[in-house]
Amino acid sequence: MKGVDINQIFKMVKDAQEKLQHEMETLEVEGSAGGDMVKVKMNGKKEVLSVKIDPEIVDSEDIETLEDLIVSAVNSASEKVDQELQSKLPNIPGMNIPGLF
Repeated sequence: MKGVDINQIFKMVKDAQEKLQHEMETLEVEGSAGGDMVKVKMNGKKEVLSVKIDPEIVDSEDIETLEDLIVSAVNSASEKVDQELQSKLPNIPGMNIPGLF
């Protein structure tokens, strides 16, 4: 029976980690709130790339609602990044560890 080559395992893990890092750097998701009145685009590093606000929701008398919608849209986008990351982790060769997620 041939022994396990630990260097090969480390190389596989490193390659998988680099692939995942590249995928997350190029990932873009969009979160929204208020029936898509506020949209936030975010990358896989959770950096906000853009914010779109429907002019109909802008009311100088009610800035608090707009602020709440922006927070909700950012949180929505952040959750989508987390979901994407979690969906990719189990697909890394050799990383299907029972009970990890």
